Amino acid sequence: MVIAALHNIDVPLSKILMIQLGDIGDVVWSIPSFQAMKTAHPQAKLFVLTRKPNGDLLSDDRRIDRVMQVSPQSLPEEISFVLGLRKEKFRLVIDLRADDRGAFLSFLSGAPLRAALYYPGYTWRNRMFTHLVKPKPADERIYGAAEQSLKIIRGLGMKEETIIPRIFIAGEAKNKVKAMLPAENIDPAKGWVSINPFSRWSYKEWDVAKWRQLLAGIWERYSLPAVIVGSPKERQRAAALTAGVGFPIYNLAGKTSLPEMAALLQMSRLHIGVDSAAPHIAAAVGTPTLTIYGPTDWRDWAPLGETHRVVLPEMDCSPCYAKGCLGKGRSICLEAISTAKVQAAAEAMLG
Repeated sequence: MVIAALHNIDVPLSKILMIQLGDIGDVVWSIPSFQAMKTAHPQAKLFVLTRKPNGDLLSDDRRIDRVMQVSPQSLPEEISFVLGLRKEKFRLVIDLRADDRGAFLSFLSGAPLRAALYYPGYTWRNRMFTHLVKPKPADERIYGAAEQSLKIIRGLGMKEETIIPRIFIAGEAKNKVKAMLPAENIDPAKGWVSINPFSRWSYKEWDVAKWRQLLAGIWERYSLPAVIVGSPKERQRAAALTAGVGFPIYNLAGKTSLPEMAALLQMSRLHIGVDSAAPHIAAAVGTPTLTIYGPTDWRDWAPLGETHRVVLPEMDCSPCYAKGCLGKGRSICLEAISTAKVQAAAEAMLG
């Protein structure tokens, strides 16, 4: 294992690739690391590799020279992609996660410098890299989602300027959202509260009936309608949430690209959601957030700053990090959170 600061390595860093093949939230929380790298090596062209379409959120970030994206591919397509990586002649590649694909792509890129976090017991993976950052002991753990990538950046001799990610949105995405709103009967002048009631993981979700009660209370007190954001797979579930209610809820799940969702969230007065991608995006475009947590640890994932709040269970077992209680894909700690508790937090922010 080699541990060394990059500024002490006598190799010109003309082109750098940072690999982040995690979920949307992982990409958002890696933005401070991208920024730190560009600040430390402004002369180098910075490339970022993500899973498709997660990198779309970075397309308007001028600190990043190019965003590359991958999806599940056949073997010939994967070979072609690797050959394309090698043609770029990267001088440095950093893998920000522990997955196999990132390690293989780092090694096959042909870059003379390849860095990642050191993982005990993963001998084959560690050998894919020329520089490894040894993690701090468990008793020195620093909370915060940005730390997952920043600990690699710091271990390589660089210092971050911020731990709070910021997403840049170009006029094109904003204009598309503005054109979409009238077609959905949404009046931008009146404002709205955006919500993401759903997650890829059902054990992170709050009860639909409680969502209706919460949004009815917000409408009654503030005359603010709700706008649902989410993926195309969540559109049908969102339609079920809106069915039969006596106040306006607009279902935009699956109707926006990621940059358009970011633009829509930026226009929201407040975003309320469960632990999923949307709160990370909303916070990164400057919108106040209220996030409901259960088995996952809010200290790792909650947006940072005074304009963001969390609602937590009143159970000693939370966070347990389990994917639901008793293997049923549901979380009792989330089910125990009352509508009144979330509504009080929302009213404190809106008031």
